[in-house]
Amino acid sequence: MPGKKILLSMLMLFAIGLACSLPNVTISSPDEEAPAAAPELDTTKIALEIQSTMMVEQLTQTAAQAKPEPTLQPTQEPTHAPPEVPATGQPAETVTTATPDIGERMKTAKILVYEDTQDIGLWIRDALDGMGLTYTHIGDRSGDFMSQLNSSTDWDLIIVGAEAKTAVQGEFWDVIVERISRDDTALIAEVWYLDRLGQGRIKSLLTGCGVRFQRDWDLAESIYWLQSDHLVFSEPNDTVALIHYSRYWWTQAGDLIKLSPGSDATLLAGTFQKQKSDYGVLATCYDGRVILQTFSNHDYRYNEILPLWQNYIYYTLKNRFLAVP
Repeated sequence: MPGKKILLSMLMLFAIGLACSLPNVTISSPDEEAPAAAPELDTTKIALEIQSTMMVEQLTQTAAQAKPEPTLQPTQEPTHAPPEVPATGQPAETVTTATPDIGERMKTAKILVYEDTQDIGLWIRDALDGMGLTYTHIGDRSGDFMSQLNSSTDWDLIIVGAEAKTAVQGEFWDVIVERISRDDTALIAEVWYLDRLGQGRIKSLLTGCGVRFQRDWDLAESIYWLQSDHLVFSEPNDTVALIHYSRYWWTQAGDLIKLSPGSDATLLAGTFQKQKSDYGVLATCYDGRVILQTFSNHDYRYNEILPLWQNYIYYTLKNRFLAVP
C-alpha cells in the first residue's frame, strides 16, 4: 500500500509540472483575429481521475484475491430421480399393491369332478391333466359324488359331466345350488336332459342362472360363437367355433335354452349366429362362476373340445377367486 501512495503522488506532481510548462500566450498579427484561448488544464480533475482509476484496479484485485476461481467439474444428467425424503430424514417407502396370481391359486384349487364317460373317453379329465391341476375324480359313482358334495371340503369348482345318460338329478341340484349361493363355489355343468328335468329340482339352477329350457335338440349340428370376443373363447386358449361335428349320440344330443326376462346371463354359443337370446347351447351366469353347456362333448372333435373346456375351467376358477379373495 505505501508504494501505491508514492506512485499516486508522483503522477500528481507530473501533471502539475506539465501544466506549468505549457505556454499560455499566443502571438498573432494585428490584422488577424485572435484565436480562441485553449482551455485551461484542470489539474485537480486529472488527479481525481487517476486516483479513481487506481482505486477501481485496487478493488478488482482485492476481490479477485478474496474469491478463488472455481474448479470446473464434469456434469452428467442423473439417470434416476432421487427419492423424496420425508420430515423424518428417511427415504420415502414405495407402497405396492399385490396382485393375486391366478395361476398359482389354481394349482391348489379344490376341484370335484363327476364324469360318466369312462367307456368313450374322459375328456374332462384330460383337460384338467393338460392344465396340470389336481382334482378329485368320482367317475360315475353318484353315491360318492353326493358324499363329497355334503362334505366339509370347501370346493372351489364342481364339474358335472353328465353325458352318458346316467343323469345327475333330484337332490344333487339342491346341494349344488346351495354351494353356489352360499359358498360362491364355481360350477361347470354338461347336461343334455333339461327337456326331462327342466321343471324338476334343476329348475332352481336355471332360475338362478337366468335361463330357460326352450326345446329339445335331438341331433348335434354346427355351433357358432355368439360373443366371439368373450374371454371364454380366448383365455388361456384360442378356440374355434364347433362348426364340424361327428355325431356320437343319435338321439337326445342336448337342449336349446333361451334367456329369461331381465336375465344377467350371457348366451355364449348357439345354433344360429344372429340369435343372441335364444337357440343357445352355452351360457354363463352367477358373475362368471357358472357355465352351463347343453350339448354333448363327444359329438364334436376332441382337439376342439379340450381347449374349450380348459377355458371353462380357467374362467370359472378366476371368477371364484375374485369372489373369494
